[in-house]
Amino acid sequence: MIYLYGAGGHAKVIAEILEACQLPISGFISDFSDKESLLSYPMHKATYDLLIDQNTKIIISIGSNSVRKKLALSLNANFAVAIHPSANISRSCAMGDGTVVMAGVSISSSVTIGKHSIINTNSSIDHDCILSDFVHISPNVALGGSVTVGEGTHLGIGSCVIQGIKIGNWATIGAGAVIINDVPDHAVVVGNPGKIIKYNNDNG
Repeated sequence: MIYLYGAGGHAKVIAEILEACQLPISGFISDFSDKESLLSYPMHKATYDLLIDQNTKIIISIGSNSVRKKLALSLNANFAVAIHPSANISRSCAMGDGTVVMAGVSISSSVTIGKHSIINTNSSIDHDCILSDFVHISPNVALGGSVTVGEGTHLGIGSCVIQGIKIGNWATIGAGAVIINDVPDHAVVVGNPGKIIKYNNDNG
């Protein structure tokens, strides 16, 4: 049994990944939706009994990195992984619980991906990259080899990072940004070449 904790667009994408993998979906969990079902699967309220059932696995299907972290730390649950069958993933890739990999993703040799991360559609992660927990790699992002991405960092659609770059914790990389220098914790970086425009206070 796999429940999806969340009931928005991101949750629907993950549900269709599980369907493509022929994995059973028991339903969605949400305290904020008034729907009785989503994609023909039942909607449930979050209850203690549901979340501690040892036969239950959960994927936190919420796009916000900080919300995923808070839920992951508060839920007494087993977490599943969802990988779209069209993703090309090296056999030497290590991936943490709760992480999801969307269609068309390419992950090269010796990559490490932490827990509860999102590797979104058609993104490319080259050899020896290290991604921490609660990271979101948006569609069409390209990471060169040996890039490090800190906890909770979000890389926007179509951003590119050259090889060997270190990006800190809870940073935000804007859509289309080209990163050629290391990025400190909490920095918001936009443009080509990427420049820091401010610092955010999102620390999970």
